[in-house]
Amino acid sequence: MDIDQDTELSVRNALFEQVRRHTGIAMNERKWTMLKGRLRRRIMTLGLPDYGDYLRVLDHSTDEVRDFIDLVTTNETSFFRTPRIWQYLASEFLPRWAAKRTGEPLRVWSAAASSGEEAWTTAMLCEEFRLLHPSLRYAIVGTDISDGILANARAGTYVGRNMESLRLQRPELVQRYFRSDAAAISVNEALRAHVSFRRHNLYDVPRDLGQFDLVLLRNVLIYFDLEGQKAVLANVRRAMRPGAVLIVGESESLSRVAAGFAFEQPLIYRNEEREHEHPA
Repeated sequence: MDIDQDTELSVRNALFEQVRRHTGIAMNERKWTMLKGRLRRRIMTLGLPDYGDYLRVLDHSTDEVRDFIDLVTTNETSFFRTPRIWQYLASEFLPRWAAKRTGEPLRVWSAAASSGEEAWTTAMLCEEFRLLHPSLRYAIVGTDISDGILANARAGTYVGRNMESLRLQRPELVQRYFRSDAAAISVNEALRAHVSFRRHNLYDVPRDLGQFDLVLLRNVLIYFDLEGQKAVLANVRRAMRPGAVLIVGESESLSRVAAGFAFEQPLIYRNEEREHEHPA
């Protein structure tokens, strides 16, 4: 797969454009080595001579586009990632929401849900709150652009470092909300009854997701350029009720993208939309 410098530049830019077209993610030359590495094995599996031939396959195969998306997206998450967020949800958001919305179901969107740990963590938090407040009703929707990673999220089966960390830090939650067999540990029906997963591209208007009270959009915006961030946030806001809360990742801020969100505290924003207002 050795190619001359001019050809490599052309192929690199064409692949970057394919990444942007299908995921919205903006890549630059610093990501080229990583992208080549991720695609090399796939190209060899398909028996193609080079990256240029792979580009031609992408142009004519929707099945290959799905595999391409799985290869180029980064999926890294864990249970109870960023503890202060979960403390805020348990001690501030849920009590405040329950006091104001008596009888209404809480709707949560875990956007870019990856392998599901964030959605299942939210469900555990809601179940713990419901032990003290039995009237709580809730539904969590996890979305991602990758079909492969969504299959893992739906399975809710976990092994390795993430599971071991949860077992060490929250053994009582593992006992209450997971079932074990010889091979792995899976979330139980108490959580599955409230969580669903579906494919969604954050670049698309969320026409059929409904309206949410809480959106977790964490460690996602860093992969988009400024215009991409504005587009994603505008789409996310369309799916948020007035006053709904948006939570972003540790290295993310909305300070450069005035998008109708009011700062509440670091990483936490509130949708300023009023009743009957329609975001642009």
